[in-house]
Formats: sequence, C-alpha cells, structure tokens
Amino acid sequence: MKTFEELKELVIDWADNKNILSPDNHSKQLMKVVEELGELASGILKGNRIEEEDAFGDLLVTIIILARQRNIDLVTELGNAYATIKDRQGNTVNGTFIKN
Repeated sequence: MKTFEELKELVIDWADNKNILSPDNHSKQLMKVVEELGELASGILKGNRIEEEDAFGDLLVTIIILARQRNIDLVTELGNAYATIKDRQGNTVNGTFIKN
C-alpha cells in the first residue's frame, strides 16, 4: 500500500497531465469538491456503502488538486489543525463536539 504522500504525488501528476493544476482553475475545482461532498452525503444518507467509499476517494482527489492549485500543503495544515484541537476542552452533545 502506498503512503498518503506517494498517492498525493500520483494524483498531482495525473492532474498535471490533464492540465488541471493551473491556479486559474481553482473556482472550478472548488465546485468539484462541493460536488463530491454532496455525493458523499448522498451515499451516507442512503446507507450505500459502495457510493460512500467511492465518494471519500473522489473527495480526497479533488481536495488534493485544489490544495495544490492554492499552494497549500495538506499534511502541514492537517498538523496545524491537530495542534489546535488536541488539547481542546468541551463536551459531545448528540454526537457533535462543542468546545468550551
């Protein structure tokens, strides 16, 4: 199994070969992210595990491409987000974490 970093680079190479990576395309790519998020929501709400799994993969691909277009390193930003939440205090209410 390839690492996230290896897969990310393969996605970026694919997008580059398809001429998708231009920063000028970021608004179109954002719409692809939203589209895939909608497909994920549909799969989850319908209880369709195959659709859900496919949508998770497609969502990751679209986010990787958008982040590259915007010159954002996803691993760095995931680390920053974790650093922000790791010591966060709060409570889970009806399945949603509410910070203090």
